Amino acid sequence: MADEATARKQILNRDIDGALVIDPAGTTDTLLAASGGGTVLATTLERYLTALEAPQKRGVKTVDVAPASSQDFDGLSAFYLVVGWCVGGYLCASILAISTGARPANPRRAVIRLIVMALVSIVGGLGGAVIVGPILDALPGSVLAFWGLGTLVTFAVGAAPLALQAIFGIIGIGIAILLVVIAGNPSAGGAFPLPMLPPFWQTIGPALPPGAGTWTARSIAYFKGNDTTASLLVLSAWAAAGIAITLGMAWLRRKREGEPPPARMP
Repeated sequence: MADEATARKQILNRDIDGALVIDPAGTTDTLLAASGGGTVLATTLERYLTALEAPQKRGVKTVDVAPASSQDFDGLSAFYLVVGWCVGGYLCASILAISTGARPANPRRAVIRLIVMALVSIVGGLGGAVIVGPILDALPGSVLAFWGLGTLVTFAVGAAPLALQAIFGIIGIGIAILLVVIAGNPSAGGAFPLPMLPPFWQTIGPALPPGAGTWTARSIAYFKGNDTTASLLVLSAWAAAGIAITLGMAWLRRKREGEPPPARMP
């Protein structure tokens, strides 16, 4: 890259995770890092580069371009905030899905479930935003932005069990939990940001709600909301697919049940 200013801009835009600025006239170079994107990643970069430059008798000075809040222990608050929203989403959806004995939803019941899920998402999103912001002061950033993100995350996760239950029955709830919890949490980039994850988790993480939500939450808190388009599109796709599948399966089921049985051959 051209200069230090360009490196800072790319870090704040989340194009890169860090940069080493070489000082040819001195013996101390500058590491630009961003602990807001993951404290473990920033400290790992510092440790590795310090060890790498030591044989050359050079030192490394670290400058945190997007520092994590002092109340954000190890940069994990964004991850656990999103996990809380995800838990609320799939628990509420699971309750709605089995509230009538796990019977397949007709169109009216499907609409009611989606409306209730949307209302719960709005309340849950606001609750998480207020707790992590004004109450605990764990994350900086706009409460309104976190509220919108929380609403979208909760609804996207909640719509998945409703859609999968419409396709597979009660087993669909288990499939949704498998996707969101078993696959989603380890690949979300919480304790270990995406660049530190194995290739498989790096690949699937951004496509699942926990990963997309965690990335967006950190961007809101520490990176001025930069580079959130892709993750918001992922969450919106989950929400839209949940709505479409839930309503579509309910309509198809009503159509099948409303058709008269085929006439018997004489």
